[in-house]
Amino acid sequence: MNEIELTKSLINCQSVTPKNDGVLDFLENELSTIGFNCQRYKFSDDGTPDVDNLYAKFGNEEPNFCFGGHTDVVPVGDKSAWSYDPFEGIVDNGTLYGRGSSDMKSAIAAFVCASRDFINEAKFTGSISMLITNDEEGPAINGTKKVLEKIYSEGEKISSCLVGEPTSPRNIGEMIKIGRRGSLMAKINITGKQGHVAYPQWNLNPIEPLNKIIYDLNNLKLDEGTNEFPPSNIEFVNIDSSDGATNMVPNNASAQLNIRFNTSHSANSLEKNIKEIVEKNISNTSFVSEIEFYCTAEPFLTQQGKFTDIVKRSVDEITGLKSEFSTTGGTSDARFFKDYCEVVEFGLVGETAHQVDENVNVSDVSKLKNIYQNILEKYFA
Repeated sequence: MNEIELTKSLINCQSVTPKNDGVLDFLENELSTIGFNCQRYKFSDDGTPDVDNLYAKFGNEEPNFCFGGHTDVVPVGDKSAWSYDPFEGIVDNGTLYGRGSSDMKSAIAAFVCASRDFINEAKFTGSISMLITNDEEGPAINGTKKVLEKIYSEGEKISSCLVGEPTSPRNIGEMIKIGRRGSLMAKINITGKQGHVAYPQWNLNPIEPLNKIIYDLNNLKLDEGTNEFPPSNIEFVNIDSSDGATNMVPNNASAQLNIRFNTSHSANSLEKNIKEIVEKNISNTSFVSEIEFYCTAEPFLTQQGKFTDIVKRSVDEITGLKSEFSTTGGTSDARFFKDYCEVVEFGLVGETAHQVDENVNVSDVSKLKNIYQNILEKYFA
C-alpha cells in the first residue's frame, strides 16, 4: 500500500476511543511484513477502560528513532451532517475525507510508508520504532505513558521521538512543535449555609466569596510569556451551585478552571497561588473551602540542536517553506515522551481535526511521507 491507500484502510477502522476495531491488528500485520518486531501491551486502571497499544521496532542498535502516534479518534457527532461516510475514506477532488484523516491516521500511514521505503533503500546503523496507542483522545492513562514505563523497565531506550500530530495552521510545513504548555485543572468549592433569601442574617451565601475569588483569579496576570511560549492563561469553564428554589440561598457553590501555563510556572506553584487567593477571600469567616487539583501535563521545551535542525531542514526542503518552531496548542502525548528522550511534533494541517467532514489534502499526505523519509535519511546519515 502507498500512504493514501494505507490511510484509507486505517480510517475504515472505527477506532473511537477506546475501541480498537482491529486498527492495531491491521498495523501490526503491515509492520510485521516490513520486518518490524511487534509487541502489544494492554493496560487497565480503575475507573478507565482497558486500552490496547502497539510498540514495533526494526533493528536493535542505537540510536533508536521513534515515531509516536495514536489510532483512536473522537466520535463523529451528527453522522448525517457529513458529506461522506466518516469511516469510508473517500477521496474527492484531491481531498481525503474521514474521521482521523487529519488527527492522525494519515501521519501514521506516512511514517509507516516512509520507514518501509527507507529500510528498503538504505543500509543504516540504528533502529526505527513506533509507539502507537489507542488512548490519546481519551483519558490517556492506559496508553503512551504506561507503554513507555513498561518498555523502559524491560531495558528499552528511545534516542529521539517524532510525534505525528497535526501541527500546521494552514499549509503543511509552516510549524514544528518543540514544546507544549502545561495544563492544570482546579475545582473550587465554597460551602456556606442555605436558607430563605428573605432572611440573610440567618444564611451564609457561598456565591459571594466565590465571586470575589473568580474576580481575583481572572485579574491575576501570571506572566508576559517567554521567548518560546505565549503568556499563561486562566479560563473558567464552569460555575455552579447546589440545587434549590429561586427563593433559597444555596448551601455551596463551585467553579472549575483550567490554566495553560508556560515554563515560568509549575503545577505546584500555581496550586499555591490559587490556595492563597481562596484563603484570602474566606479568612475570618465561617465559609469552608475545598479545592481539587488535577494536572494533566507540565510544560516542556526541547532544546534546539541537531535533532530539531534535521527536522526543520527536511521540512523546508520538501515544502519550500521556512518552518517555525512553536509551542502553541493544547497537550499531546509528547508530554510523556519528553521524560525519556528529545521530542518534536510535526504533521499535517489540523484545521479540520475533530470537525464534521474532517479532511486532508492528498498531496499533503504524500509530502508528509517524503518529509518523514528525508528526516530518517538525515538522522541516520
